[in-house]
Amino acid sequence: MTLVDLANPTRFLTLADRVLPWLMASAAILLTAGLYLSASAPDDYQQGATVKIMFVHVPNAWLSMSVWGVMSIAALGTLVWRHPLADVAAKAAAPIGAAFTFLALVTGSLWGRPMWGTYWEWDARLTSVLVLFLMYLGLIALWRAVEDPSRAARAAAILTLVGAINLPIIKFSVDWWNTLHQSASVLRTGGPSMDRSFLIPLLIMAAAFSLLFVTLHLAAMRNEILRRRVRSLQMMQASRITLSNDMDAGSRGQGAHKNGAA
Repeated sequence: MTLVDLANPTRFLTLADRVLPWLMASAAILLTAGLYLSASAPDDYQQGATVKIMFVHVPNAWLSMSVWGVMSIAALGTLVWRHPLADVAAKAAAPIGAAFTFLALVTGSLWGRPMWGTYWEWDARLTSVLVLFLMYLGLIALWRAVEDPSRAARAAAILTLVGAINLPIIKFSVDWWNTLHQSASVLRTGGPSMDRSFLIPLLIMAAAFSLLFVTLHLAAMRNEILRRRVRSLQMMQASRITLSNDMDAGSRGQGAHKNGAA
């Protein structure tokens, strides 16, 4: 099945119904294994047990940016390729991305308190991630404020592409400015600098959260397609009722005219 085939909502719904149970099971297994390995990981010689917050914080931070990247591709699909499900994908991803970003901010604050002595500091990384969270909320509000799905899709696509400028700022903020965050220790040119006892649980947790995102995204897209179908049926029914009322009113008017003429 190609992307062209998936442009058909019915075929997409069929695929989603088939793969969602497998995705849910895979995500649950990976998440269980990741949590076990995270809890079994040794304490850090400097950070102690608080280092284990990393296993939740880092995957959520990665996904907060990755989901916006997915939405940016969907925005191009809406504006350039006119893919029928592109706006559905973008709308479904926004609340999930906002949740990941919120979790990244909360777990980062909890991790920062014992390490930095404060829950929050207005450095480049923290501020840019907060801006990302606010942009997610803005997109969600935009989708709800505009009733016409096509108009909302175009406006949201433009806002998404403009907001994508923030992604490299988040990624390279630790290199461009002096921040409390350390430089990259996993995704780096020379390979990961992290010990395997921390790296393996972190990667498994990242894979688990990624599968969780795919699962939630497909389910949300399926629900959005069904919601739009229900809305279309309601509008068709309302149009028929209006047309029927107009016809009845016209018939009564003609009858009254005939009676008056008689």
